[in-house]
Amino acid sequence: MSVAILPLAVFAASQVGTPGPANMALMATGARFGFRAALPFVVGVALGKQLIIWPIGFGLMELADRAPWIFETLKYLSAAYIFWLAWKVANLRLGQGKDTGTAPGFAAGLIVHPLNPKAWAMIVGSFTAFVTPGTPSLIATATIAGVLLACQIILHPLWTLAGDRIAKTVAGTRGEPYLMWILAALTVASVLFVLFGGGT
Repeated sequence: MSVAILPLAVFAASQVGTPGPANMALMATGARFGFRAALPFVVGVALGKQLIIWPIGFGLMELADRAPWIFETLKYLSAAYIFWLAWKVANLRLGQGKDTGTAPGFAAGLIVHPLNPKAWAMIVGSFTAFVTPGTPSLIATATIAGVLLACQIILHPLWTLAGDRIAKTVAGTRGEPYLMWILAALTVASVLFVLFGGGT
């Protein structure tokens, strides 16, 4: 009765660190508003995953077994929302130091992962692949929550900082619209992979 912490940590780092809707949102926010202005959003994104982990750990999977159509519907609604965000990213233009509006805050960050199909797949995969049968729910959930949060604390700011640095290089250049379209395309591709590719 335990959690395979080291394999879980490797899995979590690979998932949290690779392109996905959340990381694309973090990069776009860092690019648009700068690293420091984006920090409340970063914190919200990191903590928002906890809103999924704990309900799953304490029985949400049973509901999924009884009424799978609910989760199937939510999966596609979430994907539609992420596609809408990708469209917004594609049409953003960088403008640090100009009148860029207000950076999304902590509350906006909290809802990113609950609406992110990659996050759901990642968390469900963590429970099914790395928790041995009979492990108490509290131990399993707290371990997975802690490992994922540790990876996010390290990797989410790096994605945001990357956006900030990229913006300082390409803002106002001919490459700017192409960069934003690439970010949007990666976001869409990551969701399509989760929906149809069987990945996490």
